[in-house]
Amino acid sequence: MSLNKQKYSAFTTLLQQLHSDISSNLVNADLLRQHMTFLRNFFQQDIIPLTTQFPTEQSYQTEMSKQLRLLEIDIMFFQGARQARSAAARVNAISERLTTLIGYCDAILKMDKVADD
Repeated sequence: MSLNKQKYSAFTTLLQQLHSDISSNLVNADLLRQHMTFLRNFFQQDIIPLTTQFPTEQSYQTEMSKQLRLLEIDIMFFQGARQARSAAARVNAISERLTTLIGYCDAILKMDKVADD
């Protein structure tokens, strides 16, 4: 397994874990902030430095960076939600953002698989 594939697989696992926690209502603002800090650090230290093998991989990385920033904003809005309905809407937004990020990772991993074949 290539280094790129290992890193994207690990990042996907982190995203899926957070998505699972959110889906089962196991989150609070502090936990979300901790997850976000860890995700951001992992992305900056382990994903960005990877050499891209495909032109579209760089595009996915750029989109992932944007989605992570938006995820951070969604989490801040979740923290500020005072009503249950607002908090639920923010949880849905966070869940959708995580699904998008997981999709980008999957797309990159599929590119890697094609290159391995």
